[in-house]
Amino acid sequence: MLIRSAESCLVVIDMQERLVPAMQAPARTIRNARTLITAAHELGVPVILTEQYPTGLGTTVPELAKVAAAAEAQILPKMHFSCMEDRGFATAFRATGRRQAVIAGMEAHICVMQTAAEMMEQGFEVFVVTDATSSRTLESEKACLDRLQACGAGIVTTEMVVFEWLGCAGTDAFRALLPLIK
Repeated sequence: MLIRSAESCLVVIDMQERLVPAMQAPARTIRNARTLITAAHELGVPVILTEQYPTGLGTTVPELAKVAAAAEAQILPKMHFSCMEDRGFATAFRATGRRQAVIAGMEAHICVMQTAAEMMEQGFEVFVVTDATSSRTLESEKACLDRLQACGAGIVTTEMVVFEWLGCAGTDAFRALLPLIK
């Protein structure tokens, strides 16, 4: 199935100041999350960011907080590993009315995995963006992606998401987003 901008919500999980430095390929992960947030905003896709225990792990990294503010994204604190277990997030996500969740974030094998699995249990279509998702170790990241793929999640890249959201070339949105994906 294709990822449709009219049916998607972008969920960016726990890309926080004290967490990011410990992750594999943090610069790549942040760059691709920024691209996803920008594309989502351009194409009318709702964006929700989360912060796991921000008192201890800090807030969303400035590079993403800035683009999230420009995209009018919600940034929600949480304590549960699965975002869907947090009432504030679950309410905000369901309020979008979208049936597809495009997920990026940290840590892949904990909060991303639990959120994606629970969303699928609840009947949502889930796509995990590999190049915008990370863990402290490659083994944990791979285990997450393998497990979620076996459960039915789409394992995708940033470019796959952006081009599927766009659907065609030659539009104003395509021209606006092209510099991000060249």
